[in-house]
Amino acid sequence: MKVLVTGGNGFLGRRLVAALLERGAVTGADGAEHEIERIVVSDVGPGIAPPLEDPRIDLRLGDFSERSAAAALLDADTGAVFHLAAVVSGEAEQNFDLGMRINFHGSVRLLDAIRARGTCPRLVFTSSVAAYGGDMPEVIEDSTILTPQTSYGSQKAAVEMLINDYSRKGFVDGRALRLPTVVVRPGKANAAASSFASAIIREPLEGRAYACPVAEEAGVWLLSPRRVVESFLHAASLPAEAFGMSRALSLPGMTVTVGEMVAALREVAGDRVAGRLTFERDPFIEKIVYGWATRFRPERALAMGFAPDADFRSVVEAFIEDDLGRRFAA
Repeated sequence: MKVLVTGGNGFLGRRLVAALLERGAVTGADGAEHEIERIVVSDVGPGIAPPLEDPRIDLRLGDFSERSAAAALLDADTGAVFHLAAVVSGEAEQNFDLGMRINFHGSVRLLDAIRARGTCPRLVFTSSVAAYGGDMPEVIEDSTILTPQTSYGSQKAAVEMLINDYSRKGFVDGRALRLPTVVVRPGKANAAASSFASAIIREPLEGRAYACPVAEEAGVWLLSPRRVVESFLHAASLPAEAFGMSRALSLPGMTVTVGEMVAALREVAGDRVAGRLTFERDPFIEKIVYGWATRFRPERALAMGFAPDADFRSVVEAFIEDDLGRRFAA
């Protein structure tokens, strides 16, 4: 079987590709495990390259959202698609046209290319809890209506609706996962409004000062990269019947305030590392962040076997182990 990973050279895509290579098999729409013969890794640039020496990797550089580009990434034997490519939240808010072109129109073109193939592959789409917003209840339930208040959240929610309908029509076997904020992201900060949630851990651990743009009481619903990749693979393994009438669900996470995150950093790495943090509040970032839901009750996802991280200290320790080689700048 061939697997397509859009955004496969990005931070999560690289980890997913490595996990797929290690597993060597993926569940197809027929519910059976199929050996992975090739993984098409689609991205706009080389980024952090996956293990390209593996003969199963087929790297395709270019914009998947361009007309006919998605069709060129698919073959008759493409049995699983992981759609991770996206313009992040802050950038999508500031550049509406770019966000629509990549996040919405690009996804529609991918869905239409899948439909044209007529093979109904299993599709895992990375949606976001930014699909919620506005006048929200204190705790988001599985039944809470989507009322996004950002362009990014609206684009993700719109694609969710299409995946539901394309699945109902038998064009694709889709499942959309609303990701919490993913912490800790390695590398440089990006344009995501949630970038601070990783930076307050990553920058001090790597020996750099960082000014957090939101207050200590700001809360974040988050999940570690390890758990996210596990969730992608688990979602791909579930039968269509497990999702019922809705192919979208919110993943389990944990609610942590910035102050609690800093306390965990201090506990793991000490006062000197935590002391590299200061606070310089940014009204643009705060307006987006305070519009996000921070407390969820994802009973449906838990019943389906998805799981959160144990605690935030374990998230910090996982970052040190996975991305810093077990060492940090004390």
